[in-house]
Amino acid sequence: MTKRIQAKYKSDRRFGQNLWGRPKSPVNKRQYGPGQHGQRRKGKTSDFGLQLVAKQKLRMYYGNITEKQFRKTYEEAARRKGNTAENLIGLLESRLDAMIYRCKFAPTVFSARQFVNHGHVKVNGKRVTIPSFLVKVGDLVEVRDKAKSMAIVLEALQSGERDTPDYLEVDPKGMVARFSRVPTLSDVPYPVQMEPNLVVEYYAS
Repeated sequence: MTKRIQAKYKSDRRFGQNLWGRPKSPVNKRQYGPGQHGQRRKGKTSDFGLQLVAKQKLRMYYGNITEKQFRKTYEEAARRKGNTAENLIGLLESRLDAMIYRCKFAPTVFSARQFVNHGHVKVNGKRVTIPSFLVKVGDLVEVRDKAKSMAIVLEALQSGERDTPDYLEVDPKGMVARFSRVPTLSDVPYPVQMEPNLVVEYYAS
C-alpha cells in the first residue's frame, strides 16, 4: 500500500466519513478518528472549525489540491457573477482530472491526476498534461489510443461503484466524453455532504 492510499484512508477516518464512497474505506468498520486518541469524545466545534473542516474536506476530495491552488479557485469563483459557492463547485468539476474521474476513465481522483500528468488524455484533439486544466462546455475529452488498453482504465470503466453524472456525455467504448454543461452542487454525485457555502465563509472572513 502506498503512502498516498494510507493518507487517503486516514483522511476518511479523520473526517469520520467515507469521502469517496469506496467499499474498502476503513470508515465502514471504524467511524472514529485515527490514532490512540481517535475514540475520545469530541467537544462542540466552533463556526471557524466547521468552516475549516468543510474546506479541508472539499479540497481533499479533489485529490488534495494544494492550499494555494484551492484559494486561487475560490478567488476565481468569487470574481465570477452569480453564487460564489455554486461557482466554486462548477470550477472544481471543470478540472480535467475531475472530469476523467467522473467519466470513469480512472478509479480515483488521485489516479486521474496521474493519468493526465502522463499524457494519456486529449482535449479537442490536443494532448493536455495539466490536471487543473479547466474544461469548457462543449469540449471533447478523450483517452489517447495507447492508453485505451491499460488495465486501470478498463477496470475503472467496468466498476459499479459509481455512476456517470448527466452533465457529461460519455461514450465508454470509444473512451470519449463531452462536457455538456457546468454542474450545480445538487448535480454532483458526492458520496458525502459538501458545504461550499462554509468554504466561502472561511475565505471571506
